[in-house]
Amino acid sequence: MAVYAIGDVQGCYDELLALLERIAFDPATDRLWFVGDLVNRGPQSLQALRFVRGLGHSAQCVLGNHDLHLLAVAAGHERYGRHDTFQDVLMAPDRDELLDWLRRLPLLHHDTATGFTMIHAGLPPQWDLAQARACAAEVEAVLRGPAYAGFLGQMYGDEPLAWSDTLRGMARLRFITNCLTRLRFCDAEGRLALHEKGPPGSQPAPYLPWFEVPDRKSRDLNIVFGHWSALREYAAQGVYALDTGCVWGGSLSALRLDAEEHTQTHVACRAHCSRF
Repeated sequence: MAVYAIGDVQGCYDELLALLERIAFDPATDRLWFVGDLVNRGPQSLQALRFVRGLGHSAQCVLGNHDLHLLAVAAGHERYGRHDTFQDVLMAPDRDELLDWLRRLPLLHHDTATGFTMIHAGLPPQWDLAQARACAAEVEAVLRGPAYAGFLGQMYGDEPLAWSDTLRGMARLRFITNCLTRLRFCDAEGRLALHEKGPPGSQPAPYLPWFEVPDRKSRDLNIVFGHWSALREYAAQGVYALDTGCVWGGSLSALRLDAEEHTQTHVACRAHCSRF
């Protein structure tokens, strides 16, 4: 059995199929991890969503910010943007089944067999694995419960900027969601810089890539994540970045998790994806 983590698909369904062919994926024996953002910006969000859902137990996914955005638009709490490309999902006859499956996905997945933890974006320096899992579970419970639409209506926003154990209510849920689905840079105290999107070195002082903060409590983990296309293929300090920018004209990537050597396989984006 092989286990592969796949970068941000974002509706690039043809590239996903080409990548799975290249790694000789066998759904009967192999497993795929998806780091989030299955939909949006690319041309085939509906096909990508249906395909991954159809993999059943062969696939493990976490939610990304674009997946949450789809849920918020579908619930009527956010406008369909001029760069959004998931109208096919919203108009699909199986829309409700797909959205219900999507909102029940976790925000964090940890696997003791491979020793890897999967998130979409980042972790604040104060969180170890136990704290991160507990915080993720808080948001997951709301998304899976009857009050999920109300949460989606208040999800957007950059406040609070820093973690505190005393955070309660929507402020706490929003901070957790922002870390796990939006974080790239923060300072040594964990204050978030959510609008910085460039590569490391482009950010103003005193911010650092979240995984470079000294003495972060998750430094003993092996973490696979997406979200940050400007990182491209990055692997250091126990973190493995997998958003290699397929939708922006880069590539879609797979990382082998269960082998001694964690090799990456790439499939170049087709020209029609890069226009989004």
